[in-house]
Amino acid sequence: MKQKAVRQTDDTVGARSGRVRAILAAGLVLGVGATVTLAAWNDSEFVTGTFQAGSFNLQGSTDGAAFSDHASAPGATLGFSVNAANLSPGDVVYAPYAVRLAANTTSPATVTVTAPSTSGTVANLTYSLIQPSAFGCSAATTGTTLVPTNTAVGSVPGTVTFALAAGTPTTNPGAAVPLCFVVRAGAGLTQSQTGTATWQFQAASN
Repeated sequence: MKQKAVRQTDDTVGARSGRVRAILAAGLVLGVGATVTLAAWNDSEFVTGTFQAGSFNLQGSTDGAAFSDHASAPGATLGFSVNAANLSPGDVVYAPYAVRLAANTTSPATVTVTAPSTSGTVANLTYSLIQPSAFGCSAATTGTTLVPTNTAVGSVPGTVTFALAAGTPTTNPGAAVPLCFVVRAGAGLTQSQTGTATWQFQAASN
């Protein structure tokens, strides 16, 4: 028996070509997906900061040699050159003091002299505050005037400040700043009047 030749119509060929194109398209999609996966490399970096606060400590001295903390009132007692407990009108008394930043203080400071707190009677008493170049306080003392002469005890005219440096290295104390208190008794001083004044040196780190 003679077999008939199978005639492929255009529709048959077109359908088969469509399937091939679909398979090829699917293969292309898979190929692209594989390429993206291989290219998706990644890496990381980490960094850590450690933070620690510094130290800050103000000290004072009445003799320019032995420094210690006087963090609350009444603080250190000024050593006046003349007995300040037996004043007469016209008397002038002098007392040295010094402040510095303690060892291991890590920042310089600005020191503000605050208005002294008083008790008892301090009427007819005035003072001045000098920053000399060396420790000591007398009628011959000169230097930078922080508080001018004839300032009433119990007051500070405006803002009075001076600078303090930290030690170099910071394991050393900073350089001391000497101060000189000069107190004058006025003509109206009353017999047997008694009073006290407490000055505060308030340091703020820079």
